[in-house]
Amino acid sequence: MADIATRELRQPIDVAEYLFRRLHEVGIRSVHGVPGDYNLSALDYLPKCGLNWVGNCNELNAGYAADGYARVNGIAALITTFGVGELSAINAVAGAYSEFVPIVHIVGQPHTRSQKDGMLLHHTLGNGDYNAFANMSAAISATMARLNETYEIATLIDNAIRECWIRSRPVYIALPTDVITRKIEGERLKTPIDLSLPPNDPEKEDYVVDVVLKYLHAAERPVILVDACAIRHRVLDEVHDLVEASGLPTFVAPMGKGAVNETHKCYGGVYAGTGSNPGVREQVESSDLILSIGAIKSDFNTAGFSYRTGQLNTIDFHSTYVRVRYSEYPDINMKGVLRKVIQKMGALKTNPAPHISNTLPDQEQGSTEQRITHAWLWPTVGQWLQENDIVITETGTANFGIWDTRFPSGVTAISQVLWGSIGYSVGACQGAALAAKEQGNRRTVLWVGDGSLQLTLQEISTMIRNNLNPIIFVICNEGYTIERFIHGWDESYNDIQPWDNKGIPVVFGAKDKYKGYKVTTRDELTKLFADNDFCSAPYLQLVEVHMPREDAPAALRITAEAAASRNK
Repeated sequence: MADIATRELRQPIDVAEYLFRRLHEVGIRSVHGVPGDYNLSALDYLPKCGLNWVGNCNELNAGYAADGYARVNGIAALITTFGVGELSAINAVAGAYSEFVPIVHIVGQPHTRSQKDGMLLHHTLGNGDYNAFANMSAAISATMARLNETYEIATLIDNAIRECWIRSRPVYIALPTDVITRKIEGERLKTPIDLSLPPNDPEKEDYVVDVVLKYLHAAERPVILVDACAIRHRVLDEVHDLVEASGLPTFVAPMGKGAVNETHKCYGGVYAGTGSNPGVREQVESSDLILSIGAIKSDFNTAGFSYRTGQLNTIDFHSTYVRVRYSEYPDINMKGVLRKVIQKMGALKTNPAPHISNTLPDQEQGSTEQRITHAWLWPTVGQWLQENDIVITETGTANFGIWDTRFPSGVTAISQVLWGSIGYSVGACQGAALAAKEQGNRRTVLWVGDGSLQLTLQEISTMIRNNLNPIIFVICNEGYTIERFIHGWDESYNDIQPWDNKGIPVVFGAKDKYKGYKVTTRDELTKLFADNDFCSAPYLQLVEVHMPREDAPAALRITAEAAASRNK
């Protein structure tokens, strides 16, 4: 029967090749993951489909790396094996789901006959249940594609990739070992997957636009506030045009950092409630209309829910609805609405935005202090960054500190503010640096704490293996700083064993294409930032930046106090 079915196909193609050619079609060039006996045969198809196998040190790191790759490339792919592999990756995939990051997660499964018979195979729970692990992933996947029945496999693959792109969230594809080589119709590949957004109902869209414009023209002090979902749901072109056409003061939430050209005259800084940059909080909270684009109002993104903005003065734009004050318009995406608002907007009442620069705070001007403090560090980092850099900051001091920089144009910021899995940034750095290399070798910069590094530092080995050249700054301040500020300042559970961090890449085989540094004073770091060879990032570099244990960015202190209060 299989032979007869195959003869009826116009262009027979193996399932694995079809799947990987679709991944290539949507822009994926490298696939992260770990080999396992249930996915090995599928991996053989990668080279012929123009895909590079990364090969990570473990599945959790591979998931983090796929997340970082997707944030730069637009979409990513992750391959793990059944049970042990997919469960190791599930934390990273959950983080991608919570933060709207599109990852195609392919899980190599046992033979369909083995599953039907409930055989007692390795990597199972020993109870014959082959659905348990997929069921665990169902709640953190935009869709599930179980490639069992040949007649629907191509449709399931195409639908999963489309859902991944449109909804900007992970999808799960189960690929049993006997399905890898099954033949399906390859002629479908001549028709690209439709990745376009479903159009809004024109009448409904026009009505919402008119309502938005009514309040916008009536406002005396309107502002724009941009957050993460503006990035994830691909409306940055609309945001840019809105800022340009309106001339309104424009701010970003912490998760939205990098969404707006921070050299633009309308850019006013980071708004995070009481953790805001100077002057920002006053202007945003005194505004009589906030155009909020893609908001995610989590605790860390709002400095402990310290926003003081009312819904009565807010218009929320999202990927599936628009909310004007207290009226919600479901089943309408912000992309089309924003575009029409720009086209019909006309002149508005505008006010100047606060001036944001990388000037040192007053108390740091002319200081003879040589210790590297956060108040001094982050404006200095802002002065050092270059156009089109990719800047990754770990949840903790680095993530809060980066709020105090003004980016050059074209900078991409990566952090995991909502999910907040420590160690995420090292894996994400590997994926981001790989995507940057594929795009033309944009410079990739990572800021990570010494505690967080210890969770995922194996991915430095993967960076070396793939000839990547990020600049990694390790903040050495003796352990888990954000946890100390929340609870247990002197408790041993917030301590770590100090490592020779700059020596780690050598252990991983970096050899001559690596350089490590240790800086303990401001003069040493300033000198390093002025070194052209260092700044050109010719190969992997790691810098130990030693800072006082008791120091932290002001925004972190505020947020930690709020978290401690809620935990009581």
